[in-house]
Amino acid sequence: MKKTLKTLLVTTGLLGLSFGLAALKPTTAKAAEKLPAQTTKELKDKGTLTIGLEGTFAPYSYRKDGKLTGFEVELGKKIAKEMGLKAKFVPTKWDGLIAGVDTGKFDIVLNNVTITKERQEKYLFSKPYIYSHFALITKKNTNLTKLSQIKGQKIAAGTGTDNALVAKKYKADVVPSSDFTTSLDLIKQDRAKGAINSMSAWYAYKKDHSTKGLKATDVSSEEDPAKIGALMAKKNTSLQKSVNKALDKLRKDGQLEKLSKKYVGGDITK
Repeated sequence: MKKTLKTLLVTTGLLGLSFGLAALKPTTAKAAEKLPAQTTKELKDKGTLTIGLEGTFAPYSYRKDGKLTGFEVELGKKIAKEMGLKAKFVPTKWDGLIAGVDTGKFDIVLNNVTITKERQEKYLFSKPYIYSHFALITKKNTNLTKLSQIKGQKIAAGTGTDNALVAKKYKADVVPSSDFTTSLDLIKQDRAKGAINSMSAWYAYKKDHSTKGLKATDVSSEEDPAKIGALMAKKNTSLQKSVNKALDKLRKDGQLEKLSKKYVGGDITK
């Protein structure tokens, strides 16, 4: 009887352990299904979404009290979370960002990168998460308010940026600028007649800085808003699908719009 009872207890214990393991299996399986195996293979580091950005371009990515923050910083964290990953940010100068994708330095770039046909020939993009309106920034006392007027004028724009491409398209004399603040300084010092950037960057800058004597004109009637997406290597098709899935979720539940309103003061995601 004792032997039978002992056997029964051991059997019951094993059954209980089996049930416990069985209860854990669905959760583990579900977690594994959250990110396709192929996507995991395409990541630079397992369990991490490595993100390239400048970290000097408010309101998208910048430092506040020494801490990296901004629209694209929070967006990167949310995308990574939806994918079951940890976000790792690698601040890099603009001219090294796209090259960083080529060398595998990071998985994606979140840095207000416009989706263009030329770039799509070499890289993959996620679905757009921003629709950025171009702005022509000038002194208030100037009559320069249209892109059609900048031909031959000195216009500040970041080297290799979409702003510079627009300036060249309208035959301006492009003055290289390293960041938004420098562009405004060039205008104030009469070293440039104006600058091309985004309306959202202008609004964000105005929150904490004086723009006395300057004005920004929305030129979307001449140049369509730029579609902004996450840039990644051409070969990483599974990663693209996973990032798009995360963005769809963030858009559907309103988180994308909330981020836009928090950092820009309006919805620039549509």
